[in-house]
Amino acid sequence: MAWTSVDTRGARSVTDVVGGSDALSVTAAVGAAGACVKKLGPMLVTGEVTGFRGPNARSGHCYFEVKDDSSVMSVKVWKGIYAKSGVALKDGLQLEMWGSFDVYSGNGELSFIAKRISVAGEGPLQRQVEALRAKLKAEGLADPARKRPIPRFCTRVAVIGSISGEVIDDVKRTLLRRNKLVEIQVVGARIQGVGAPEDIIRALGIAAAARPDAILLVRGGGSYEELMTFSDESLCRAVAACPVPVITGIGHEPDWPIVDDVSDRRASTPTGAAESVAPALDEIVGSINTRRERLFRAMDVILEQHARAIGQQGLLMQRSMSSRISHESLRVESLASRHCLSDPMTIVSDRETSLLQVEQRLLDALPRSLERKGRELDSLASRLSGVGPRIVRPYEARVGSLAATLDALSPLKVLGRGYAIARDSDGHVVTNASALAPGDAVSVRLGEGSFEAAVTGVSK
Repeated sequence: MAWTSVDTRGARSVTDVVGGSDALSVTAAVGAAGACVKKLGPMLVTGEVTGFRGPNARSGHCYFEVKDDSSVMSVKVWKGIYAKSGVALKDGLQLEMWGSFDVYSGNGELSFIAKRISVAGEGPLQRQVEALRAKLKAEGLADPARKRPIPRFCTRVAVIGSISGEVIDDVKRTLLRRNKLVEIQVVGARIQGVGAPEDIIRALGIAAAARPDAILLVRGGGSYEELMTFSDESLCRAVAACPVPVITGIGHEPDWPIVDDVSDRRASTPTGAAESVAPALDEIVGSINTRRERLFRAMDVILEQHARAIGQQGLLMQRSMSSRISHESLRVESLASRHCLSDPMTIVSDRETSLLQVEQRLLDALPRSLERKGRELDSLASRLSGVGPRIVRPYEARVGSLAATLDALSPLKVLGRGYAIARDSDGHVVTNASALAPGDAVSVRLGEGSFEAAVTGVSK
């Protein structure tokens, strides 16, 4: 063993003790190790911050690890050093530290005590995470408007986490303590290591198929590397696409993996995630009382507003009715002042007077009208008596000539010279004796008169 010979607390040299038969006490061994470490002296170290815890709530000190590609070491930064540094420590920060190693005598833990810290830049893992965070944000997966609403009081909750840890039990206790009627479905999944994102995605599908009110995705604290599972791109997209609202409770308050950005609600711890979906009974009662008071106040305001409105409407109605009554009163008085209403018989007497006047005008107009029409008729008769002979005279000679011609051609004229016209029983003129037979009845027309005869014989 390559131990240097250093005296500590009056003990013999380490080389002598190790090489001899006597064994060191734990205190002596830790003291020897501390003395050896102090011999290294101060040094400048650079590395990437991981597992940052701090500042501590009571002491204000910061505790974390720094790492590179092959090694990790524990670091402590005291409260005063951190306050004067002006550096906001966080996981993934590339840090440059001036300090020395120290072995804590209480538990033999080797730590690097930083006396001065400064930022050297972001580590590659942190840059990778931030690049993915920016990518998903640009796609709108972290947009608050996209997030699904979560019921105020969830009655069916699915919890995804590691079955082997205590986180699931803590979440179940919290849910049942705050709401004994809540139904809890636990879906186990690996939360770190190879294949963990795929396992959680599978668990999301199983949980969503049960159609709970919300899904709690939880795990306890861990280092930055251990929480990298929850910054996996495929898992983040699965959470954003899940049909059921997802609430994340990953690690502790400073931990913020990308899945917190795309989930529908982010809680700082698993217990906080459980409390967010199952409000305590006193919170429910307080909320109900607050809402009742708000409702009472709102109702008072509404009733007061309506009372004022009704009062104003009443005044408007009163004014309107007064105006209407005044208008109608004037109208009634105007109607009452009419003569026909004060003395209804006036209508009859006025109509009688009007009829008498019309009668008188008619009696006066009829003789004048008849006299005028008589004069017009006399004038027309005089004109007609003079015009008639003049119109008829040109046609009288023509009619006489045509009458003489008609008389000369008339069959009656022939019959007057001794001829006759014989007609058979059908009234047809007989022009051929062969059309008759003995015994046929014939009618004979003479120049004056006619007679009926019977055929006694026919000569052809």
